[in-house]
Amino acid sequence: MPSSEVAVRAEALVKTYGSTRALDGVDLEIPTGQVLGLLGPNGAGKTTTVRILTTLLRPDSGRAWVAGHDVLADPDAVRRSIGLSGQYAAVDENLTALENLYMVGRLYGKSRADSRARARELVDRFDLTEAADRPSKGYSGGMRRRLDLAGALVASPSVVVLDEPTTGLDPRGRLDTWEVIGELVTAGTTVLLTTQYLEEADQLANSMMVIDRGKVIASGTADQLKREVGGERLEIVATDAADLPAVRTALAEVGSGEPTVDEHLRKVEVHVDAGSKALMEALRRLDSQDIAVHDAALHRPTLDDVFLSLTGHVAEQEPEEPADKKGKRAKKKGASA
Repeated sequence: MPSSEVAVRAEALVKTYGSTRALDGVDLEIPTGQVLGLLGPNGAGKTTTVRILTTLLRPDSGRAWVAGHDVLADPDAVRRSIGLSGQYAAVDENLTALENLYMVGRLYGKSRADSRARARELVDRFDLTEAADRPSKGYSGGMRRRLDLAGALVASPSVVVLDEPTTGLDPRGRLDTWEVIGELVTAGTTVLLTTQYLEEADQLANSMMVIDRGKVIASGTADQLKREVGGERLEIVATDAADLPAVRTALAEVGSGEPTVDEHLRKVEVHVDAGSKALMEALRRLDSQDIAVHDAALHRPTLDDVFLSLTGHVAEQEPEEPADKKGKRAKKKGASA
């Protein structure tokens, strides 16, 4: 069982669907008051992990605790301790924003007065004030997404699970959501975040875990994962395509691997360990040969590079298991009660 310093822990989670092993021994740990970014390509097992931790799905084997409660032995206590915003906005389209949030407050056991006050507070916080008294069926996708996230925060939970929280939001909405998540963490809330936006994980997560085909294949901070790709990349664009062989030779001498050449773009790049020193040395060598350089740059690895290096795939949104919207909504509300 986790200590008070650990808000979420999972040990050896396994889940299969027929011959498909969706989770194959997943372990994870989130210290209290931190954000774990759960990352992985399409179908990696991210949403299956979320569903187990939020009591929506039972693992075939393994154990998990959330806010000190065993997800199998005491699921009701887990549900009282968490807020969940899933991949799809689960709101009652016939209710207004205020009515949706009031309903969630009452399901959590709040009084009528407290539910009304919390609903109003969250409507204002998520910029839904002007639409607060209109049925949500007339809302845009982004507005429904914000309302769904507000619903996850009604009970001021100690653990918030955000499964693709900014899908469908415009850039302004994403930034606003990032700000809210930052405020939650500052207040001591623990966050499990799955996302298809790599810059989102880079911006918000204290640590990250990469999952692929149901297995954890890497974990650490963003910088630690980027270092696994192999340092920085030095890129030189020659003014004259005829100089590419000489540029390639120079970069091979200062780099830590075999340079790659793009003749169409007149570009040569190579991984380097020395960073700016390698750049300066490459330019010195090229200048000594009177080779004109159109552009030169150093690039740190991105999380896109990490995904491609570790999994061979790009990061994409993981599809839900087959279920109709009504079924998903019913399960979602059950987790919020």
